[in-house]
Amino acid sequence: MVKNTEIHLSTLARDLKKAPSDAVVIGVGQGPDGPVLLENPLTAKSAEALTDSLKVLGVTGAADQVVRLPGLPETGAGVLVLAGVGKVGADRTLAGEALRQAAGSAVRQLAGFTTVVLALPTAGVADVAAVAEGAALGSYAFTEYRSSRDGLKDPVSNAVIYTDVADGPELRSALVRAGLVGKAVNATRSLVNQPPSHLYPESFAEAAKELSKGLPVKVTVWDEKRLEKEGFGGIMGVGKGSTRQPRLVKVEYAPAKATAKIALVGKGITFDTGGISIKPALGMGDMKSDMAGAAVVLNTVLAIAGLGLPVKATAWLCIAENMPSGAASRPADVLTMFGGKTVEVLNTDAEGRLVMADGIVAASREFPDAIIDVATLTGAQLIALGNRTAGVMGSDSVTGPLKAAADRAGELVWPMPLPEELRPSLDSQVADLANIGERHGGMMTAAVFLREFVGKGKDGEQIPWAHVDIAGPSFNNGSPYGYTHKQGTGCTVRTLVAYVEDLLAAAA
Repeated sequence: MVKNTEIHLSTLARDLKKAPSDAVVIGVGQGPDGPVLLENPLTAKSAEALTDSLKVLGVTGAADQVVRLPGLPETGAGVLVLAGVGKVGADRTLAGEALRQAAGSAVRQLAGFTTVVLALPTAGVADVAAVAEGAALGSYAFTEYRSSRDGLKDPVSNAVIYTDVADGPELRSALVRAGLVGKAVNATRSLVNQPPSHLYPESFAEAAKELSKGLPVKVTVWDEKRLEKEGFGGIMGVGKGSTRQPRLVKVEYAPAKATAKIALVGKGITFDTGGISIKPALGMGDMKSDMAGAAVVLNTVLAIAGLGLPVKATAWLCIAENMPSGAASRPADVLTMFGGKTVEVLNTDAEGRLVMADGIVAASREFPDAIIDVATLTGAQLIALGNRTAGVMGSDSVTGPLKAAADRAGELVWPMPLPEELRPSLDSQVADLANIGERHGGMMTAAVFLREFVGKGKDGEQIPWAHVDIAGPSFNNGSPYGYTHKQGTGCTVRTLVAYVEDLLAAAA
């Protein structure tokens, strides 16, 4: 189902002509007085002539601008590409995310070429890693349902990073990591982009098995009979309205020398009509992306396994299709969740928190060091933080490191509070709590609901937990930008991998 082409990443330290390519990319920044050519492998004469021509050519250095010129003999390529990197200071150095975006934007816009040399300024291994990761993220296409290849351009399949950074184990490890993380993000994108006719609970579970092949992970699937028998009332309550019955999928990576234990819970609503509380028709097609959280946690664990990190990581994929039918849950129904708490369903379109609650309880019973749940949970997230910034809420001991990891990974995450005054709004007249509460601050109210299901650790204290709402940034309805393509973005995978790496580094 998920058919990704993987880009080959390598480095080059000397003569460009020794590695013939279709295009060589150099960077142009927006300086205080106009466009400036960044450090590059051109001869001084060529660089001077090009600098004098930038304004005439309409080159501004703005982020995402890509200008193609005829190649120079010294580059060994038919095309010279000027890639905008945005504003630069007097020293003309670039932060990691600027390099990642510039490389990704160039590779994305150069689809149709096979081999591209990225000659952006790299001062160390971290810079090379950022360029490599950007290239991996930019080299993506979702074409598996096209009946014809006419007019389609294959993504770049070979990216060569021109750098003075010496080759060695650290550099090679950085390239491997960039490739694995890029693969995980692109697999997430492809799952999100699947049409609901093809991705539904059973096929999602099968896709998880398929993606896990060759990795040291164990996949366990709960079908509707086992879910019913074991009391997963949230997942069953949401999924019973569809003819395509729900699933719970556990993907476990448990290396012998694990020094930490983390649980990731993902919302996997393969299509969300809203159920009986049906959504408006306008924009409903985007609800194929309501399973993005489950795709994120699945591919995060697979990336962690591929990297061989010494942490036990378990993904819980809470998968259902929310449909209206004679069997669907009704407003005012009461569900008994996994673990015994009861919830009055006041709105069947607040279904994500119901399946997630079951998953959080199940994750808690294994006493992880931390639980992080990821979900396209609320429209309120978009109102509060827009289309590109995820909201993170929960225990300070988890949200702080998550924000730091997101910053390192180059993803936009913003911590939000969990005001205690929101909890009474979830009180129910007939059950332990209701599935909706205060409308204002709805993103936070949903997180307060989920917090009710976080279990206690072996020390008797609540397990450290964070909730990440990716309703906006998980799906791009606008134009492509940087390394971000249209539709599924794969956001948060990089943050979670970085979080685990930081967790291990802090414990070392």
